[in-house]
Amino acid sequence: MVKVCVTGIGLISALGGSLENSWRNLIAGKSGIRLHQPFPELTPLPLGLIAQQPSELTMLTQMVVASALQDSGLVAPLADCAVVIGSSRSYQASWEMLARQMYNANHFPVSSFGNWLDTLPHINAITAARQIGASGIVLAPMAACATGIWSIAQAALLIQTGQCQQAIAGAVEAPITPLTLAGFQQMGALAKTGAYPFDLHREGLVLGEGAAVFVLESAEFANQRQAKVYGEILGFGLTNDAYHSNSPEPEGKSAIAAIKQCLERSCLSPRDIDYIHAHGTATQLNDQMESILIQRMFPQGVAVSSTKGSTGHTLGASGALGVAFSLMALRHQILPPCVGLQQPEFNLDIVTAARLSKIRQVLCLSFGFGGQNAAIALTR
Repeated sequence: MVKVCVTGIGLISALGGSLENSWRNLIAGKSGIRLHQPFPELTPLPLGLIAQQPSELTMLTQMVVASALQDSGLVAPLADCAVVIGSSRSYQASWEMLARQMYNANHFPVSSFGNWLDTLPHINAITAARQIGASGIVLAPMAACATGIWSIAQAALLIQTGQCQQAIAGAVEAPITPLTLAGFQQMGALAKTGAYPFDLHREGLVLGEGAAVFVLESAEFANQRQAKVYGEILGFGLTNDAYHSNSPEPEGKSAIAAIKQCLERSCLSPRDIDYIHAHGTATQLNDQMESILIQRMFPQGVAVSSTKGSTGHTLGASGALGVAFSLMALRHQILPPCVGLQQPEFNLDIVTAARLSKIRQVLCLSFGFGGQNAAIALTR
């Protein structure tokens, strides 16, 4: 099987903008979550905003793709490079704005629709392809909070099967919209003060915006151009609960199947994993289910943390951010902390402060609404 390497990372988050700043602040135990009121009709909420106002999807994508290319040492145009960039919300903010315009008008003038074709869910990936001059395969996965890992897995598979030598892959999310906030609030899923993954007194999730995009290359191609390598993608697992629209299957059977699938494809056993970047949303059901499956599948003592206490929950981009932080952990041999955790509820070796450790293999997990489960294994 063709080896797939990560040779470039672009990351933007509420934690510090760039990859290096976000990693530095994460290791220091800092959080980018602040109390904001971006919409006057809604009460102030803790949010992971990159700036003072919600970001725009296209601009966020352009910035993170440019960062990934610069980090990899590549220069556009890249005609044969595949593009696999997903988002769970995509242009929802634009559609909500259009809906408000229509609601406030006495009639629906055609001019109010603008160029609505530019806000179809897959257009963001096509825009990224235009940005780098790519004319090959373009995919735009949408799998709720599992979107980021799914996108990276799809791109790795394209390289492994010889359909391309290079791919830009990841996810971008600008989910801070009135409908998204109101919807999660109506569900009772939003925290009131902050995100505290795996904590006994966790309140729920904190929405954040962010993006993480990677340059993936076959090992042969990366060696030919003497590219720096962050790590190798060993394998992945993708399953679905087929159980409920937003609650995970209580026993985690399908999630366990995804992890087993990932480990088998990676030729790893549970004992080979040195660190698990957990989904860790700080909601009651997710943290409970995830803790149960980690306890069942892995030996006591495997290091675990979630970075959502620092970045907020970036929905479809969360797995991609997790992969970026996992690769930085491999590179620097530092376990990132579970920021926000004060009183653990579960019997796990949760990293509460950054520490040096020998890290060889890492597992990154994502569990999305609708029962979308994703796991990806990485190595140095």
